[in-house]
Amino acid sequence: MTYPPPPGWHDPAGPGQQPSQPADPTLPMSGPPVPAQPSPVDPYAPADPYGGQQPPAMTSYDPYAAQQPPAVAPYAQPGQAPAYPGYGYPPAPPTNGMAVAAMVIGITGIMGLCGYGIGGIIGVAGAILGHIAKRQIRERGGSGEGMATAGIIMGWISTAIAVLATIGIIVAIVIAANQNS
Repeated sequence: MTYPPPPGWHDPAGPGQQPSQPADPTLPMSGPPVPAQPSPVDPYAPADPYGGQQPPAMTSYDPYAAQQPPAVAPYAQPGQAPAYPGYGYPPAPPTNGMAVAAMVIGITGIMGLCGYGIGGIIGVAGAILGHIAKRQIRERGGSGEGMATAGIIMGWISTAIAVLATIGIIVAIVIAANQNS
């Protein structure tokens, strides 16, 4: 399929004639030179140190000057369709600080079991803080329910173990006191 020539195009071989032989590529072309299109200047090209170019004129810049508002509003104008909301997940609710404290005190209560029952007292505080944190999370919203539950569980476990250890120590003392030596 052939397309018609564009307007203003002239066939160098003449109208309706085919060239008798192909042009020799080593011979220079005749005719007016084709002007080169101006190319944009590459701002990232390395500067020629020997080019003799003058450095750009320094202008004063005040970083504290009041900035001008943009000429065109960056958001939708009245009468246009509203923009879609942003992509991604909504921000996570804040973690309840009481839940974090309940978990930390519950862990401390478990560790404190080595101190002759002191972990039981600490564990009670962790369990109470955990219950308060769960109530706050239900009322106010937020995250940290798992930490509050962990504080409750560890607090009551350390309290139960401390009570059992205290009972065991008392029984051992009573048995030792009733022995005839």
